[in-house]
Amino acid sequence: MNSQVSIDPVEFASLLCSRLCHDLLSPVGAINNGLELLADEHDPDMRARCLDLLSESARASANKLKFFRLAFGAAGGFGERIDTREARTAIEGLFGEGGRTRIGWLVEEPTLGRTAIKLLLNLSLIAGDALVRGGQLDIGAEATPEGTEIVVRAEGPRLLLDPELRAALEGNTDAASLTPRAAAAWLIHRIAVESGGSVIVSPPGEPVLMFGATVLHERR
Repeated sequence: MNSQVSIDPVEFASLLCSRLCHDLLSPVGAINNGLELLADEHDPDMRARCLDLLSESARASANKLKFFRLAFGAAGGFGERIDTREARTAIEGLFGEGGRTRIGWLVEEPTLGRTAIKLLLNLSLIAGDALVRGGQLDIGAEATPEGTEIVVRAEGPRLLLDPELRAALEGNTDAASLTPRAAAAWLIHRIAVESGGSVIVSPPGEPVLMFGATVLHERR
């Protein structure tokens, strides 16, 4: 299939917004439910429990918004190169809490270009979601004379990469069949190709999920 297939920008924005709204619905809905329970609850212990749940949901919402800002937004407030500590904080905030997923941060570069950061975050998002029961998520990136090389590795008791996401990552999705679920994967493929780079996905059925991506034309 033609990897250069284009999608109407407005249509893609709608798909991506649908994906983000879906991801935010759970923690925001939990905040709303918690506030309703708190309004009707008079037992001190139960009120304390409601407040704990509200705090957890608010933190989860804030972490997701911070991640989405870097992964999908224009990264307002940052220059052309972004401190990699910002990316690490975003990933750890999204997956690190609860102990189900361990993050291995293998990025020594102090900064990376915007395109590389977007690739790194979106690949980490998909790999982390593939760890259905948690596991190890290792993230690496290295600047080269040509650009940036990124590797993301996921290993756990249950790995599940949706075939729809695999197809989008590999450029085998057409405009008519793209869904909100695969919007981030399609974005990864497009921004890599448009930079002169590429995306590689390990074969299905392997015990470890590996993503590799190259971004060209980004200099120090």
